[in-house]
Amino acid sequence: MSQLLHTMIRVGNLERSIAFYTNVMGMKLLRQSENPEYKYTLAFVGYGEESTGQAVIELTYNWGVEQYDLGTGFGHLAIGEADIYARCEAIVAAGGKITRAPGPVAGGKTEIAFVEDPDGYKIELIQKSAAMAALG
Repeated sequence: MSQLLHTMIRVGNLERSIAFYTNVMGMKLLRQSENPEYKYTLAFVGYGEESTGQAVIELTYNWGVEQYDLGTGFGHLAIGEADIYARCEAIVAAGGKITRAPGPVAGGKTEIAFVEDPDGYKIELIQKSAAMAALG
């Protein structure tokens, strides 16, 4: 059986990104490694260990590259939350940036919100009680 393991995003400041995903989004730093020969560092963050079936985010820092053109192909990461309203309040209190306040999607009932990470990547928060219904 196949399993989604991780999504990789390139970041311009690894420490800043780790702080955002751990302190603002509530994830854990699971592991980190450096490759001096090829000048990059990887950090994996998530809500649980990959060994338990959890998908995680791989933060890739290419040494000396401080910014990337995000392009138009990538959309967002999606995270299910028990209460997106409380989560958004906590994100703002922790210094995070909400780019779309929590509420129903246009023309629908699924409640969502959007957060932006320090590199400009979008993170969609989806109210878990409606997340599965939105997939059908």
